Amino acid sequence: MIEVYTTNIPSENTANCILPNLKNNFPNLEFSYDIENQIINYPCTHSILRVEGESFNVEKVMFYIHKLGFRCDVLEDKPCKC
Repeated sequence: MIEVYTTNIPSENTANCILPNLKNNFPNLEFSYDIENQIINYPCTHSILRVEGESFNVEKVMFYIHKLGFRCDVLEDKPCKC
């Protein structure tokens, strides 16, 4: 299973601090992070968090990211109207 989330994690440096925490809390999952542009207007500008594993609770990952102080939503397959 793969799930893609939009986040407002602002930089690679911040993600490098968060990803080990995610891995410790969800040891059976793999995480990757991408950002192309500066996040100015979330969700229209966002970074991407990909999560891969056998199976997992999508909401638990979102809750944990929120607990760390960031926004996180499942990426919807539709254009942004911002």
